[in-house]
Amino acid sequence: MKQITSSVYSVGVIDWNIRNFHGNTFITKNGATYNSYLINDKEPALIDVVHKGFEEEFIKNIREIIEPEKIVHVILNHLEPDHSGSIEYMAKVCKNAKFYGTAKLKEGLEKYYNLDIQINVVKTGDKINLGDNTLTFVEVPMVHWPDSMMTYCAEKKVLFSNDGFGQHIATTKIFADEIEQGLIDKAAKKYYANILWPLGTMIERKINDILKMNLAVDYIAPSHGPVWRKNVNDIIEKYLTWTKNSVANKAVIVYETMWGSTEIMAREIVRALSEKNIEAKMFDVAKTDFAELAYEMLDAKAFVIGSSTHDNEMLAYIAGFLHFLKGMKPKNRLGLAFGSYGWAGGAVKEIAEKLSSFGVEVVAQAGAKFKPNEAELKACRDAAFALAEKMK
Repeated sequence: MKQITSSVYSVGVIDWNIRNFHGNTFITKNGATYNSYLINDKEPALIDVVHKGFEEEFIKNIREIIEPEKIVHVILNHLEPDHSGSIEYMAKVCKNAKFYGTAKLKEGLEKYYNLDIQINVVKTGDKINLGDNTLTFVEVPMVHWPDSMMTYCAEKKVLFSNDGFGQHIATTKIFADEIEQGLIDKAAKKYYANILWPLGTMIERKINDILKMNLAVDYIAPSHGPVWRKNVNDIIEKYLTWTKNSVANKAVIVYETMWGSTEIMAREIVRALSEKNIEAKMFDVAKTDFAELAYEMLDAKAFVIGSSTHDNEMLAYIAGFLHFLKGMKPKNRLGLAFGSYGWAGGAVKEIAEKLSSFGVEVVAQAGAKFKPNEAELKACRDAAFALAEKMK
């Protein structure tokens, strides 16, 4: 039994083995959880269900507290299958329950599943009384789907935050402060970078809207990962920082190399940036998952992208990564494009054009034919120095 506070329990499941989330873009090396919360009141309420395939464990967790048939209210904060996948099963178990969600959730649920239940459409400010506790609904469209909402229990000061403030980490610990600080901080930042980064403007506005409601919040209970307790204000402040696209004096170098020449250039650029006191991190895109790169680039001022040329174009992995990065909608970033070539160039120009197309200001470019010579390595250094000067 995992009790959050009086009459509020965590009854979700742990997916120890999942390694790919959201297609293959989010590599979840530490697994994930599919959280669900039970409020045991005169009219028991279940907030969210879990992913399909975990129904038996889910029911077992609920039965540690009450018989699932006694659940009167089922709140569906979000439509995605990792949140709603077991709904067909739960609809059969909770035969007398009332189901709640936004209008958009109702629309999507009817497309995803074969259900014979009535979804009670709710909007911001609507409430249901459970007996000793009251639930208030807060629509948060595009945090991170149009159907999303959060649910607030005033009496227990719990905000059930859906995909906001989540982390992908498999753990038996219930609270974030029970986990090593560096690990939980990285998990939260990585989750934001890969799931919510493109939606920063809307998330900032919605957080501020919620803050204006003056809700007393002692617990933030997300749909993935542990519950925030002692560090509620800290994670809210971090979110507000991330939504503003705040950046550090940091450059992330991401490259793809065919015969090693582009990697030589990357190392020279890292060396030059370091001489100018710029924090620089270098990654081979063919050996690093996109989720890790997004985590590193979330607060980086400069994106340094390199590729060898093949058939007059950049290599495939770097092309795919730039497409992914464009979807993150980064703002106020500087760029540097570099790469090597054999008989004809093309990749460097293509990288520069791609970066520019989604708002990155390309400060400099550097190319090298075959293996870079001293003059071409100097060009790499000069490009890095120009970037460092612009970063100041």
